[in-house]
Amino acid sequence: MTRRDWLGLLPAATARLTLAQPAPRKARLRPALCAYTFRQALQAATMTYQDLVLYAVEHGLDGLDLTVYWFPTPLTETWLTDLKRLAYRNAVEIYSISVRTEMTRPTAEQRRKEIEEIKRWVDVASLLGAGHIRVFGGRVPQGATEDQAAGWAAEVLAEAAQYAARKGVILGLENHGGVTERAETIVKIVRQANSPWVGINLDTGNFSADVWRQIELCLPYAVNIQVKCNMRDESGRVVESDWDRIFAMVARSGYRGYFALEYEAKEPPETAVPRLLKRLRELAAKYSA
Repeated sequence: MTRRDWLGLLPAATARLTLAQPAPRKARLRPALCAYTFRQALQAATMTYQDLVLYAVEHGLDGLDLTVYWFPTPLTETWLTDLKRLAYRNAVEIYSISVRTEMTRPTAEQRRKEIEEIKRWVDVASLLGAGHIRVFGGRVPQGATEDQAAGWAAEVLAEAAQYAARKGVILGLENHGGVTERAETIVKIVRQANSPWVGINLDTGNFSADVWRQIELCLPYAVNIQVKCNMRDESGRVVESDWDRIFAMVARSGYRGYFALEYEAKEPPETAVPRLLKRLRELAAKYSA
């Protein structure tokens, strides 16, 4: 075969290679609600977690992220399994719980206590059928550097993840100030933890500057995503969240998972949240198509 013959075959070969390229991953976005949205009612016991399950049904939601701060004390297995049964019978997934953690404790003994506390909540998540726990990194302790604090957080996550893996529970580290103020540090912690059971709980309303770039950096590691009414613009001013832009970015990344509303604005949630959930459902459907 001559060189000319080979060159003549190139267009067809190139076309075959082009056709063989994998299609971009299609996003699958499922609307959800963070229990923290109704924190005042839950704290005052004017709303229960059982009420939240029925609220999710009423507003066409697929999932709930249950902040555990107002779980009953003592917390019993019967209470958890009864809640799980109610959710199942109403086709609502309790896919996540949210717990308080401070992984940047400066002593090994303190970090060991954090690990044991996370393990306790992993058992709770497992009983509820939740595949995710939202956790916080913590503050940079006085006298420590950010690198030291990040290393401590990664150490806690890595060890806790070994236990979480046995229960089938993912640990999602939220961008929540402190050591997780910047996306670069969050990604560093997650990569250092080096576990498929550790990812980022991406709250798109929590970054204080350079917001869009930081969201973009976190997206490859996102295991759960939240939206708020407000966010910061590029200059750091508080503005209304551009949900359409957020959803478009997330969809381009090929994310598949929950998109939860966490409401913290001044308007009473009784009036604001139904309106926002309607928009959330519309965008989830639009960008999953």
